[in-house]
Amino acid sequence: MRKILIVGGGYAGFYTAWKLEKRLRRGEAQVTMVDPLPYLTYQPFLPEVAAGSIEPRHAVVAHRRHLKSTRIVTARVTKIDHATKTAEITPAEGEAWTEQYDTIVITAGSVSRTFPIPGVADQAIGLKSIEEAMWIRDRLTENFIKASTMKPGPERDRLLTVVVVGGGFAGIELFGELRSFASSLVGAYPEVSMDDTQFHLIEAMGRIMPEVSLKTAEWVVKRLAQRGAEVHLNTQLASAVGGKIELSTGETFESDLIVWTAGVMATPNMRNSDLPLDDRGRVTVRADLRITNGDDIVEDAWGAGDVCAVPDLTGGGVGGFCVPNAQHAVRQAKRLAKNITGMIRGEDPVDYYHKGLGAVAGIGLYDGVFQSGRLAIKGLIGWFMHRGYHGLAIPSWERKTRVFGNWIINFLVRRDLVGLPARDTPAAYFREFASRPKA
Repeated sequence: MRKILIVGGGYAGFYTAWKLEKRLRRGEAQVTMVDPLPYLTYQPFLPEVAAGSIEPRHAVVAHRRHLKSTRIVTARVTKIDHATKTAEITPAEGEAWTEQYDTIVITAGSVSRTFPIPGVADQAIGLKSIEEAMWIRDRLTENFIKASTMKPGPERDRLLTVVVVGGGFAGIELFGELRSFASSLVGAYPEVSMDDTQFHLIEAMGRIMPEVSLKTAEWVVKRLAQRGAEVHLNTQLASAVGGKIELSTGETFESDLIVWTAGVMATPNMRNSDLPLDDRGRVTVRADLRITNGDDIVEDAWGAGDVCAVPDLTGGGVGGFCVPNAQHAVRQAKRLAKNITGMIRGEDPVDYYHKGLGAVAGIGLYDGVFQSGRLAIKGLIGWFMHRGYHGLAIPSWERKTRVFGNWIINFLVRRDLVGLPARDTPAAYFREFASRPKA
């Protein structure tokens, strides 16, 4: 059988394997998917996970539960030598080994893109993983607990100050959700008022959310300002050393929760391969998703998702390429599975073409926006459209049921305000009281 190796188990990798399972006939190919995580993270739900609206485990999709015939390897692909069609696979524990393949599919995704700003690497956290979203929620709840027992002062202000860097969809949604979550926490901690909290969003450009119209973006900024949050446009983060925020405008303040959402970049692991990359480290592919080296096709090599520079045939992409988002990754994966199956059966591949139907964003409980062309729907209806779209978009009815169940329960009894900050040191309580041998 033909051996197909999928590198990455995010949107593009998971959907490619999922659709190949449905399309391939018995005995046509053996599919292996390699990813260091045992699940797909549905990243549009990370802001709601951070705000306590969705349970963390319900925002991930277990590979082994939903991929029935795919061989799943929980490890990293640390080197690719396509000339010999081999890949080095390194598990978290144990020795690395070499895997042979006939066809390779690169869907390794992206990581947070940062800049060498002092303090960011040590003080900030990203929003690409479920673990990061959980940590953000725990940190905010823990800070409210601490602040509720403190007298007014600089340290208390620091605990109640939240900073989000980046005004794209991820940053705005997280910013709005955390502000909404803080409103719920204030109701549980009478010692803290909303006036005690500070929320700052820092955006280097002169506007937020470039995927929507300027009018809609201005409405979002105004809406956030009405809720006491401050959006700094045309402003750059100059330093975050020790939690002290210094802005390019000269303004300074301190924060105990700094979240970086200012862009993504292709997974750097692809540099350990002989596959062609562009100047941004992305694998170069044709519109039919075959990897290409200039005008020459790299045989038996395919790619999709954030790690690849996929041409946008609609003409709407940045620099002529599809923007790195879940909408493109999922649809590219579906086309990829069809093309690979077709090539095995002697058919010609078809170009990927998708024109976005619109954009949806939630900016807090019962508040959201939907934009399609000139049509903009804001407020409660926009929020329902946001939840409806993403609730139906997460893979499998099993996961859809859990997510909608979260929302229904929260509507009836309100969202859970409990944080679990001690989960990072779960053995501390046991060790504090454990008996030890005498010297």
